[in-house]
Amino acid sequence: MSRRKALGGLASLATVSIVPSRVLGLNGQTAPSNQLTRAILGCGGISNSHLGMPGKILALCDVDSNRLKGQMAKVQGRGNKDVKGYHDFRDVIARDDVDIIHTCTPPHWHAHMAIAAAKAGKAIWGEKPMSRTIGEGMAMKKEIEKAGVAFRINTWFRFKSNFYGSGVTARQVKKAVDGGLLGKGPHKVTLSGVTGFNWKFNWSGKTNLPIQKVPDHFDYDFWLGPAPYRPYNAHRTHGTFRGYWDYDGGGLGDMGQHYLDPVQYILGKDDELPVSVEIDADPQDIDAVGSWRRITYKYADGTTIVLDGENKDKSAAFIEGPEGKIFKGFKSDVKGFSEKVKSLPEPAPQVTDFHQAIREKKKFALNEQNGFNSCTLINLGKIAHRLNTNLKFDPQKMQFVDHALANSLIDQPCRDKWKLPA
Repeated sequence: MSRRKALGGLASLATVSIVPSRVLGLNGQTAPSNQLTRAILGCGGISNSHLGMPGKILALCDVDSNRLKGQMAKVQGRGNKDVKGYHDFRDVIARDDVDIIHTCTPPHWHAHMAIAAAKAGKAIWGEKPMSRTIGEGMAMKKEIEKAGVAFRINTWFRFKSNFYGSGVTARQVKKAVDGGLLGKGPHKVTLSGVTGFNWKFNWSGKTNLPIQKVPDHFDYDFWLGPAPYRPYNAHRTHGTFRGYWDYDGGGLGDMGQHYLDPVQYILGKDDELPVSVEIDADPQDIDAVGSWRRITYKYADGTTIVLDGENKDKSAAFIEGPEGKIFKGFKSDVKGFSEKVKSLPEPAPQVTDFHQAIREKKKFALNEQNGFNSCTLINLGKIAHRLNTNLKFDPQKMQFVDHALANSLIDQPCRDKWKLPA
């Protein structure tokens, strides 16, 4: 029986008093037959934040059987006896009864899984960063838009929760900027410990790792998937994969979209990309990600974003405009700042309920378009960091200016079996 027919059958029971209102979808509750269903690809630590999201979980998938068993037991322990475990994500995506695919894997898998899900007509709830490379992000964006499915990234600071050191939501900061309280013209944002941000340099990789035996419960070749083959060492996988260029980009890959996406929104740069990126770091290992001191992005109009990894500027403002500043805790040197902010109009409304975005076919607040741009900030920074060189970028051509080596890193080769569609 189809879900639609099942829903109609339940509606016909509305006059039977013994049927609970939650089963019928009354009193504002969603009937079980009309719930959006979910599958989670990847059962590592980050998947825990996805387990409790709305919608019934029908499938869990991981190439590490121990991790899969652990999350299966957790879901079943919460009363869900219908959940099924899988080794191959393609078998999950092939299910007709799954509405939303959660990609809780390392970033080298994000594009491949999202594209497969989009082609199958599934909504996608992706982990950050959106993609491992600029090229993979472009491929994701293209296929998601072509399929017309809903997409979101699992970061929320542009639309809810206080935005780290600002002490208020991103919307409140955007009100101040859009309202001209800091002046009209280029603004400068500094993300540092001084302004409330931590770049997690502990995500650095290790060099000269010894070759280890792959555990029997772990399908390492499938875990690598599109990434280059490297001899197994546990530090390259699971909770420490971010320290290696093949899979991510250290603390910038981990925290970058949490920090940079709201800043992009606050500055009104959702439809723009910077024209240059400058790096202050030591030379990098070809394989293991190291730390950096400072990354600076500049837009064509002079707007600047500084990632201050060493907290060099002890008096830094979170945002500085031509006529004023906002500091940590939403303090400002603008006279009467708090009252002036209250009097300003609210920013344009956003769809912040992903299920609403799916049902009503609306763009979610953080989607494949603005999410691609904020992730491209991360990937521009990663390339400058990896090469330890300042770069100029052409947003129209989506190419670096006069730098063939940097352009070669816009995409990373995938192993033959996992090449993305052209």
